[in-house]
Amino acid sequence: MNNQEPLYTAHFLESLSLLGASKWNGLTGTDNPFTRYEFLYELERTGCTSRESGWQPFHLALYEGCTASLADGSPVAVMPMYLKTNSWGEYVFDWSWANAYQSHGYNYFPKLVTAAPFTPSHGQRIFIADSHDRDAIFDVIVEKLTEKACSLKVSSWHVLFPQQEESTTLTRLGLKQRIATQFHWYNRGYESFSHFLDKLNSRKRKSIKRERRQVKEQGFQFSITEGSAVSDRQWSEFYRFYQSTYLVRGMQGYLKESFFRALAQSMPEQILMVNVKLDGKSTAAALFFKNSEKLFGRYWGSLADYQFLHFETCYYQGQEYAIANELQSFDSGAQGEHKIQRGFEPILTYSNHWIGNDGFSLAIDRFLQEERVHIESYQNEARSLLPFRQED
Repeated sequence: MNNQEPLYTAHFLESLSLLGASKWNGLTGTDNPFTRYEFLYELERTGCTSRESGWQPFHLALYEGCTASLADGSPVAVMPMYLKTNSWGEYVFDWSWANAYQSHGYNYFPKLVTAAPFTPSHGQRIFIADSHDRDAIFDVIVEKLTEKACSLKVSSWHVLFPQQEESTTLTRLGLKQRIATQFHWYNRGYESFSHFLDKLNSRKRKSIKRERRQVKEQGFQFSITEGSAVSDRQWSEFYRFYQSTYLVRGMQGYLKESFFRALAQSMPEQILMVNVKLDGKSTAAALFFKNSEKLFGRYWGSLADYQFLHFETCYYQGQEYAIANELQSFDSGAQGEHKIQRGFEPILTYSNHWIGNDGFSLAIDRFLQEERVHIESYQNEARSLLPFRQED
């Protein structure tokens, strides 16, 4: 940077409360439920993101001026970030990188991670005031972050699930780009679920109808409750089901019941719950988030493994809701090839990585180049399996 360029002060926040909702949301907005102040702060306040959980808040607030304090007006940019001492809850898997570091006698942890915790949903990660030059601020942020990473002696900085444009800019600035695949459903102006099924080939259409019929014949009943209308009992039952999905794998869920209940108070307009009953008894539930154009399927659980119940609760109920409410798309979570035959299309997701050790940086470069070839091939194959019929 030359002397004619503005100077900036980077503040690293161990609590979002140091900045406050108005300044954070003033840049991030509230449409994306996973980067708004309420979501991130409740994670922190309820202990889901903490030093003990391995997700220590370390958010960036960038101010114009070489000695600007947090009290000096509003930041020109903010970015969620955490000092991580593990790789749990990230959904961009770097276990092999950590193992390689350890096997050579180096420490991979701590590392810096820019992400929406426990949430594999792509979206904007760096938020810049409209009055400032985007590319210039990106340059400053990368400079400040790599300086901080070196001073803290962390191994790396990872930006998970950014928008494609952000990832491209970070790649230009020297962060390695990694790609992966998710499956999202798109509302092509469907008037009803039957209208959507009409667009599928005969075999897949019959398969989905058969699945839904078998769920109905088992006697399951479904209801959708939105926002503040979700009762205390529903939250208690949902959390019991949510934990059950982890307990079968010998784990505890990442998130606490107090976190979910806090969201019901602080951002109810972006929450809806699907509840399932069998013979009048609560049996399963799924929690969804939404914004002005997209539905996000996130957490689910059931008392037992019932045939096709997961597909109905987490996919078909969501598709019907998106159609009825004219939402443009449905992000049902990470991975899942079984989604293809249900109309979910493969998309590329991105992450970017700064690696401090030059030797490991080169090795990871080679790994990412080889991995990209396989991901692109997988995408092409997955797209060839989509169930949509050819239009006349």
